[in-house]
Amino acid sequence: MTSGMLKPRALRRGDRVAVLAPASPFDRALFDQGVKEVGALGFEPVFEAGVFERQHYVAGAASNRAAMLRAALRDPKIAGIVVVRGGYGSAQLLPFLDSNEIRAARKPLIGYSDLTALLAYFTLTCELVCFHGPMVLNFASGVKGYDRESFLNNVTGRHSVGELNPIGLEALIRGKASGPLFGGTLTQIVSSLGTPYAFKPPSGYVLLLDDIGERPYRIDRMLTQLSQAGVLAKASAVVCSEFPGCSEISEVDGKVGSSSTDARTVVADLLVGFDGPVVFGFPSGHTTGPIWTLPLGVEVTVHATPRPRIIIEEAAVE
Repeated sequence: MTSGMLKPRALRRGDRVAVLAPASPFDRALFDQGVKEVGALGFEPVFEAGVFERQHYVAGAASNRAAMLRAALRDPKIAGIVVVRGGYGSAQLLPFLDSNEIRAARKPLIGYSDLTALLAYFTLTCELVCFHGPMVLNFASGVKGYDRESFLNNVTGRHSVGELNPIGLEALIRGKASGPLFGGTLTQIVSSLGTPYAFKPPSGYVLLLDDIGERPYRIDRMLTQLSQAGVLAKASAVVCSEFPGCSEISEVDGKVGSSSTDARTVVADLLVGFDGPVVFGFPSGHTTGPIWTLPLGVEVTVHATPRPRIIIEEAAVE
């Protein structure tokens, strides 16, 4: 792990878990189903009426969303935080947060997508391990929406998760490399650049990239920006998610459907010459099946071989 990195306290059966909406509003029926599943895992989900607020495309004013997050951090009866969904709005909370308060609380934060803004802040600014894992709307689908084993092993286990080799994981550039895992949704990482909350990982880190529904040329543009910003050069390895919905059929010489491009092709083309292993298709974040949980800020080893795998070197919680 990087110097100064803290691990959150492990969740235990019966722990109270705060359910927050730092980004977009949501469907109440799915919310109720997801909260029920969190309870079935042995935790006690708790939430305030403010979680149901709506303001256009976000779940209430940024100051209110931040206040609920800070209240959950300060409440000694709350053991962890799970968010309802992504969408948009998490970055709006950053100016209201206190890094010392977050480190002192040492509570696990779980989410992905737009929550990348908070995950990056917690891990890189506050130096607290977080989890790229399921949200309430994933829990709403039961085991079809999330991988229960990787979730519980990460947030409750005081031992290393060990080897993860999901079906469909592919080595684009072979090799082996280790480093602390940081990253999340590509769109959110790129949008942070040039701000006081820019994604600034340490040298030798492993970069996790995820996204959904982006056209291939936009994936190209964002990866090019990461490269020109020096973010890729600092990485020892790259772990890409499935990137669902990031393909299109293009027109060549006036013939529709004569060429197709997808995120995998873009990644493979743009990372030619990258000095480290690259794998594609890890089912964390936006997936076509159950989402697997990955710890951010913990040392991992990427084996990009004919049987590619990721090894979580240590427990993510204490």
